Amino acid sequence: MMPPRLPVLALLALLLGGCATTTTVVREEPAPVAGRAVPPSAPAMGVAVHRVQAGDTLYGIAFRNNLDWRALAAWNGIAEPFVIRPGQLLRLTPPAGQRPPATVAGRAPEPARPDPRPEPATPPPIPRGPVGAPAPATPVATRPAPAPVEAAPPPAVAEAPPAAQAPAGGPGFRPGQWLWPTEGQVVARFAEGDRSRQGIAIAGTAGQPVRATAAGTVVYSGAGLVGFGELIIIKHDDQWLSAYGHNRRRLVAEGATVAAGQQIAELGRTGTSRDMLHFEIRRAGRPVDPLPLLPRR
Repeated sequence: MMPPRLPVLALLALLLGGCATTTTVVREEPAPVAGRAVPPSAPAMGVAVHRVQAGDTLYGIAFRNNLDWRALAAWNGIAEPFVIRPGQLLRLTPPAGQRPPATVAGRAPEPARPDPRPEPATPPPIPRGPVGAPAPATPVATRPAPAPVEAAPPPAVAEAPPAAQAPAGGPGFRPGQWLWPTEGQVVARFAEGDRSRQGIAIAGTAGQPVRATAAGTVVYSGAGLVGFGELIIIKHDDQWLSAYGHNRRRLVAEGATVAAGQQIAELGRTGTSRDMLHFEIRRAGRPVDPLPLLPRR
């Protein structure tokens, strides 16, 4: 008799125990359906998982793996305020058959809107008599034609001025809504699909101000993401993030609310060979080229 199959989480814990890395890929077998055996040829799927370490945050893990933090929360059943604990296992891929969610876990979706099209009117029943017999004529009462009345001109209505259209959303939807995070020359540019060039590098002098490119909330402030040095991540809305790496000193803590242009760090070279700022803008977890969004100078 075969021993019972270990639960998925227990299997992941066994596979990950003692590993030096925090992210790995395991095999996830299809869940059995009641009354139906899984065929031996059913393929298993690779599932990337991350074991939470001290100092990890949901936003930091999503940033490191180029994921939308909303999707990462939904895949792991994490609701606001998105608390994670050391030793917790987080899957970095969606469950089988599930698409990336459009809403955050724990938030109700928008109610369905009624169909604005009117329902077709039901035609009146057609009276039917014996086959071959003419239908009886319906008597119609004759009414005298009303006397013509001269229509009064409609009252003059002043035209309302057109309403001003609000921006389509948060910062970054139009070029120029972001601010430059620091002064200096751009020495490295964004390259689509290149994991080593997911933002821009701005050369400067050690200690010069690094400022928030737009208003938002600090969701990461630390040095736990390898390759970014002293890093700050700011959440601007549910889709947009900005990141500031290689700072000499961080001046804001996680949870702080910052204004556009507020100094958040001092430029430095933690994790790089020269004084420079690594700057990224991400939408729904995906890096975008910051230069078209920043003001021309």
